[in-house]
Amino acid sequence: MKAIVITRYGPPDVLQFKEVTKPTPADDEVLIRVYAAAVNPMDRFFMRGAPLIRLIPGLRKPKHKILGCDIAGRVEAVGRHAKQFQPGDEVFGGKGVGGFAEYVCALGDKLALKPANLSFEDAAAVPVAAITALQGLRDKGRIQPGHKVLVDGASGGVGTFAVQIAKSFGAEVTAVCSTRNVDTAQSIGADHVIDYTREDFTKSGRLYDLILGVNAYHSIFAYRRALSRDGTFVMVGGSLVQIPLAILLGPLLSRIGTKKTCFFIANINQKDLVFLKDLFESGKVVPVIDRRYPLSDAAEALRYLEEGHAQGKIVITVEHSG
Repeated sequence: MKAIVITRYGPPDVLQFKEVTKPTPADDEVLIRVYAAAVNPMDRFFMRGAPLIRLIPGLRKPKHKILGCDIAGRVEAVGRHAKQFQPGDEVFGGKGVGGFAEYVCALGDKLALKPANLSFEDAAAVPVAAITALQGLRDKGRIQPGHKVLVDGASGGVGTFAVQIAKSFGAEVTAVCSTRNVDTAQSIGADHVIDYTREDFTKSGRLYDLILGVNAYHSIFAYRRALSRDGTFVMVGGSLVQIPLAILLGPLLSRIGTKKTCFFIANINQKDLVFLKDLFESGKVVPVIDRRYPLSDAAEALRYLEEGHAQGKIVITVEHSG
């Protein structure tokens, strides 16, 4: 099969489109014929070998040779103990690694049946970004109907899902984005849109019950300043300097006063994929896809991701000859 292979850390140029051995599912796995995958910041970290996570992908060279967290495709074979799916089922989910390929093996509890109204490309855009938004808002932010919620970084993959998911919970949503993305934020249902090139919401005096920091350009203290008395700041993305600070300072700051601060990494699981499936099939949430690239151009997709200007998700399409 064809796959995008990485043998050393570096820029997108290190990615190779080549022939590799088709995987065989373990007893608890299913083999999926991939029709689409999506690009995520984690792919960039694995490609570059980010210092703080190198122990995961490999200290000196990548442990995992094929990138790709999000997948959507059709089940081709199942392991002896994988009883949840049957050959022919259309599924989507998170693999962690291995998705930039024509075939991939995945655990059944990281998959769900694809929403009936979504294409494979749309479904591939969902898992990591939408689950991050869902868990950040619901589990960490304790979102409630009527809450004033601000999404900082509302135009990217996680942000576009977060705005819509927050609306589905009955919140009043403020989206923060650049001038070029204001129309996108309005089109997906944001009640208010702040153009960060013109206004700094952390200095406006307006307070929010929940702030989801997708890009987290401001300091933790600036975000906390914009919280209501019992508000929560949830960081789901940021620089390699901001994230360690949030991990260290978050629990400490949360013990001071009534405002909460936390950082987390999403847990891809079947229960939340099914929850999202219902949201998509009801039309309450729709994927926003910026660009699509064929599998052979995955390096270009990662290069575009690194520019930091994607409006929604970047998707990899996988063509099969047979």
